[in-house]
Amino acid sequence: MTEKALVPILLFLIILGVSSSFSFVPSSRALVTKTVSHEGGNQGSTRGRGSNLYMKKRLNAKQRKVREGQMQIPSEDGTTEMPQNLRRKVQAKRPFLGHVIPEDAKARNRRQKQGGSGGPKLRAQGKARADSINNPSNLKILGGTARGRKLDSPEVFLRPMMGKVKEAVYSTFASFGLYDDGVATNHLDIFSGSGSVGLESLSRGAAHCTFVDLARDCCDTCQRNIDKIPFDEPGQTRVICTDALTALREPFAMGIPEGFKYNLVTLCPPYEEIVYADLLEAVANSPVVTDDTVILVEYPVELGCLPHVISREDGGALLGVRNRKYGRTVIAMYVVNPTGRLDASAESRPEEFVSL
Repeated sequence: MTEKALVPILLFLIILGVSSSFSFVPSSRALVTKTVSHEGGNQGSTRGRGSNLYMKKRLNAKQRKVREGQMQIPSEDGTTEMPQNLRRKVQAKRPFLGHVIPEDAKARNRRQKQGGSGGPKLRAQGKARADSINNPSNLKILGGTARGRKLDSPEVFLRPMMGKVKEAVYSTFASFGLYDDGVATNHLDIFSGSGSVGLESLSRGAAHCTFVDLARDCCDTCQRNIDKIPFDEPGQTRVICTDALTALREPFAMGIPEGFKYNLVTLCPPYEEIVYADLLEAVANSPVVTDDTVILVEYPVELGCLPHVISREDGGALLGVRNRKYGRTVIAMYVVNPTGRLDASAESRPEEFVSL
């Protein structure tokens, strides 16, 4: 065979080899996509379905380092321990609230316009409010049957949940199906303060709410606000004056009926006065929570980040479904031993439990 006859054959073989390599050797990007899709199973999406590959792909090096430092540490018996950042009190100073003003602020403003002096003064939080101070946060019910009702505030330190945060929180609760027709939601409001969080829940359709606070002034304020908003069903509310850990660990000794279970627990503590590890362990193992109980924890951004999964002593777990930052406030939501009875929106979201 001549040289001229061999040239077309060699060219054909070269072209065939190149095309074969493109057809049968997948790129590294294709391999990663295929692996993530395979691990996602038949759930319809690879977005955040607990895939380690997905998490590593989304997080940068700094986020991964922070996340690894906050991971729960397995102990000898196979359970997990709380991260060290939750085992100490947090420093979370907050500025004074400028909307704490005297009731006669309008009159003072008029005098100021007329050439006088002495406008509204800022008042420090943590001090007993003077008789002339009005509601420091303009507390009111935002939705439901009691929408617009104004609430009293106690004469002690109070940092109520911001209105925009409360709206977002209850929108999420509603998406979980907690206030659907035929659903009897029992709400446990720990660190209740004025009772605004629990009363919001009752207004939106909760069947019962128990308010817990250590300060007698707060408990009395809760009762006054309850009396302002008469509810139809007797026994729809309960006010208990005790500390949070005792209420969670020994609820039946504190006046909660034995065997009573709650579908919703909200924890909005004073940031610098509690140890979050103790609080999380107490609520995770409390006899008043059951499968599919939704637990909300408010914490400051200075704390870092709560873990995605919190182990229970009985082998169960609290699974993180939300972790959202609102300014310097963070709201985390967990579901106890999820069974699938809640709406599909209450799914695990590990990608939210990273550095904030």
